[in-house]
Amino acid sequence: MFDLRYHVASLAAVFVALLIGILVGVAMSGKVDDAEKQSLQSDVNRLEAQLDAASERRVTGTREQKAFRAFVKNAYPALIADRLVGKRMAIVFVGPVDAGLRRAIERAVDDAGSSAPLRIRALKVPVDRSKLDGELDGDLAEYRTAGLEDLGGELARELVDGGDTPAWDAVSPLIVEEKAGSFRRPADGVVVARTVKAQQGVTAQFLKGFYSELAAIDVPTIGVEPSGVSESAVGVWSDAGLSTVDDIETPAGRLALALLLSGSSIGNYGLKETADDGIVPRVEAQPSE
Repeated sequence: MFDLRYHVASLAAVFVALLIGILVGVAMSGKVDDAEKQSLQSDVNRLEAQLDAASERRVTGTREQKAFRAFVKNAYPALIADRLVGKRMAIVFVGPVDAGLRRAIERAVDDAGSSAPLRIRALKVPVDRSKLDGELDGDLAEYRTAGLEDLGGELARELVDGGDTPAWDAVSPLIVEEKAGSFRRPADGVVVARTVKAQQGVTAQFLKGFYSELAAIDVPTIGVEPSGVSESAVGVWSDAGLSTVDDIETPAGRLALALLLSGSSIGNYGLKETADDGIVPRVEAQPSE
């Protein structure tokens, strides 16, 4: 959010400076009378005042941004401590596991007092509909006709609930390329990260069902991505009803993730223009012992 605002202010200052240059050039051309020169001078003075104001806002905004980031960095240990004590998280990668992204997620939940992730699954996409249909027998046969959106929803429910997971058992050989942890216990929250480009066709349908069902289940599910991602998934996740964090590798991003997993208000948080709800959720005081 901050970055966009300052970028716009910078562009505005450039355009104002350009207008001033044009007006001064016209005034010096000798092709205007005194009244017009006075009018042009008035315009130049007004635009110069706007340029000064824009420059001051940019400087002030930059200082505020630096001050906020310094505050979050210094206060981070106290703000995040014990937010997730006793809670276990599941992590899902859409695409291969990204080591740096995994470290950032695990650091956030660890700093918040959670133990190691309950389970991690990396989904292999795009999915092959014909091969999946061949694995959907018995009680799962309904998903051959119901569509992959419903299958995605069933996998989301099993991911959270744990226990018996017939859908995961049937399709994992086809759609899981890396895994850790078991389904023995239910998850208290889910973190989703996408490491591939946006999917199309039946894979997009499958992921829509998966995301939408995660959003409907009564545990927090957060979509996260690093600041420098080439193709953001925030819009897709937000449309499905998930909360998002767009700068997970930063202290503010890790804090936002921990707050959302602990039950803070849903929304889109981070430093990009897609962060409609601010940098971090409202920080509530920890209950006293």
